[in-house]
Amino acid sequence: MPESMNLFAVFFSAVFTGNILLTNYLGMCSFLGASREVKTALGLGTAVVFVMAATGALNWLIYCLVLVPLDLVYLRFIVFIVVIAAFVQVVEMIIERTSERLHAALGIFLPLITVNCAIMGASLFMVIRNYGLGEAFAYGTGSGLGWALAILAMAGIRQKMAKARVPRGLEGAGITLIIAGIMALAFVGFNGMLSAGP
Repeated sequence: MPESMNLFAVFFSAVFTGNILLTNYLGMCSFLGASREVKTALGLGTAVVFVMAATGALNWLIYCLVLVPLDLVYLRFIVFIVVIAAFVQVVEMIIERTSERLHAALGIFLPLITVNCAIMGASLFMVIRNYGLGEAFAYGTGSGLGWALAILAMAGIRQKMAKARVPRGLEGAGITLIIAGIMALAFVGFNGMLSAGP
């Protein structure tokens, strides 16, 4: 398979067929908590895309050029978390300076990107799957976009559901989890369209 096609396959798989949120269930806490409004979901989704794309490539560089040659692979969890935390701080400062309203709307969920298991999972998956630098960047970007797509879809549905009649026992978290399950089933429908890697 040509390199450009392989990068596209990794990217497409990360967005749809292997969506990190809806097929691996990573990053559910902020997904459920920050998906009440489309504007908040868009802001958080954009931040996650930026952090996941940048940290995927940077973590690959550190892993392959520093940790592996120095036989320090056992430190990868700590190093990955430090890199992710540094990028989240940069993103938080940018959002705070450019949009105080969005910063207030994201609230606690913005610093929680640091411990968003979807971002850590993307960094670990690229190591486990032996991706190259281009593939790591494509996978990080695709995973971030897949996560953002899922939270935007959930926010849009939840805003529409605010005016709908929902049985009392399903209000709140109940109906939200049912919607997430249906969305996950929809994304499973993309399986077999295009595959990349193990």
